[in-house]
Amino acid sequence: MTSSSVASPSFGDLALLPAVLSAVESLGYQTPSPIQVETIPALLEGRDMLGQAQTGTGKTAAFALPLLSRLDLSRREPQVLVMAPTRELAQQVAVSFSRYGQNLKGLEVATLCGGQEYREQLGALRRGAQVVVGTPGRIIDHLDRGSLKLDGLSALVLDEADEMLRMGFIDDVKRVVADTPKEAQRVFFSATLPAEIERIVNRYLVDPVKVAIESRTTTGENIEQRLVRVDGGAKLEALSRILEVEPVDGAIVFVRTRAACTTLTEQLTARGLNVASLSGDLDQSLRERTIQRLKRGKVDVLIATDVAARGLDVPRITHVFNYDLPQDSEAYTHRIGRTGRAGRTGTSITFVGFREGRKAGWIEQATGQKMSEMAVPDEAVIRSHRDEAFHQKVIAALTAGAEEQQALVERLVAEGYDAVELACAFARLARADEAPIGRLQAPRKERAPRDAKPGRQSGPRDRGSREGMTRYRVAVGHKDGVKPGQLVGALANEGGIEGARIGRIDIRNAFSVVELPSSLPASILTKMARARVAGRPLEISEDNGAPERAPRRRNDDGDAPIRRQSRA
Repeated sequence: MTSSSVASPSFGDLALLPAVLSAVESLGYQTPSPIQVETIPALLEGRDMLGQAQTGTGKTAAFALPLLSRLDLSRREPQVLVMAPTRELAQQVAVSFSRYGQNLKGLEVATLCGGQEYREQLGALRRGAQVVVGTPGRIIDHLDRGSLKLDGLSALVLDEADEMLRMGFIDDVKRVVADTPKEAQRVFFSATLPAEIERIVNRYLVDPVKVAIESRTTTGENIEQRLVRVDGGAKLEALSRILEVEPVDGAIVFVRTRAACTTLTEQLTARGLNVASLSGDLDQSLRERTIQRLKRGKVDVLIATDVAARGLDVPRITHVFNYDLPQDSEAYTHRIGRTGRAGRTGTSITFVGFREGRKAGWIEQATGQKMSEMAVPDEAVIRSHRDEAFHQKVIAALTAGAEEQQALVERLVAEGYDAVELACAFARLARADEAPIGRLQAPRKERAPRDAKPGRQSGPRDRGSREGMTRYRVAVGHKDGVKPGQLVGALANEGGIEGARIGRIDIRNAFSVVELPSSLPASILTKMARARVAGRPLEISEDNGAPERAPRRRNDDGDAPIRRQSRA
């Protein structure tokens, strides 16, 4: 792969359709990024392409602008299909197509993602959407239903192909690629090139143009960047401890999904913190009220997703926490840039799981700055911090004077109580409301890899579940040809949670047993029940160790309810 060293032309030099060019200019874009310079001319010619680039390099515009320029708007059928690994990325790509195509009369963009109503998706397809963007599971579902047809497709785009492989979507990807008309353009983007992706490229792409773009990112020198090695189950306690001992004025905690945003907000609120959430589903008025509360000190900790925090500028933000690792170095730079603004200093603290070391290393390499490691405060540190805080309160009380209590103390001394013992008793009473120090969960090392072969258990066949997790039974198993990665991808996308929060997976003949966090709201479980794997709805029900029997299937295509079974 090669990278161009030629000076970048303007967007006007790239032979884009005038209506597309005018939209780009109205959005304030002036100079194409390196990947856009190399990609747009080749895609306008109809060439197949393999691009190696991360999110944040401008790759969405790199394929959206030329493909929009080649649309035949008189044809009311899918002409461009974009597959993305997560619904958040799919929604971002769909919004980008709509913005770049705002001047194209008759353009319809359909988004096919888990967690959305079928009615809206079917309506957009019936109206003849020319651009379809979606996640693999929901795309396959529409293909099986016959609501999505690929006969008129002129271009297929795989965005973040390596991430789709990691999430277990590779079989779905192969099917879509194979079903795409032979004459259609095929465009693959991937940050890395695993062997499985290279095999698909070699089989289905014809004489592809190959483009590689290095991501160059800079981070603020006035931001202290730290790294905490902590596994998923211990992150909540680790965050609570750090928030207690750090000199935090205001903080933003970044998570990957809206579901995680809701869950973490509830958990920290239950621990007595002033917390609010900021996710992509908030309307503008509520978003503005939340930010105002943060600015005025009514909220101290904001839980946010990447999309929701775009452009956020609040002077009192002293700390940024990467509770979930960002997707790439650009997202990392944007996150930590919410602190240390206008010459002020700031602190970023990134949580890294014991299997995420390589990804953290890539971020450090891309940013050119090393994150210094810090330990999670232990009980001794927490107690010492609380003692010092109480010491300062006592000094302040002595300075202010406490004559109204003097008569009581003198009476107790006269009754024969030792002055030091009295002071200890008063301190105990004054500190009675201090929260107990939580237990920091030890890292889990027994968990099997996600790509375990079908037929192998991902955990022992015990009848109980680990602390904080609940076992659920889903209606697909070996007889359906299901693999662990497919279940992870379907549940994560439909429920909007990160795959790392999904526990053990035990695939049996007629069904499978999956561990999910006990804290998941019923609404998330209901969405997960709608997910389809191997053409079948999952129909989740809580597992009570009953004999080998799958959850009851429904004969129609309606949404199956969550059935909670009583425990013996």
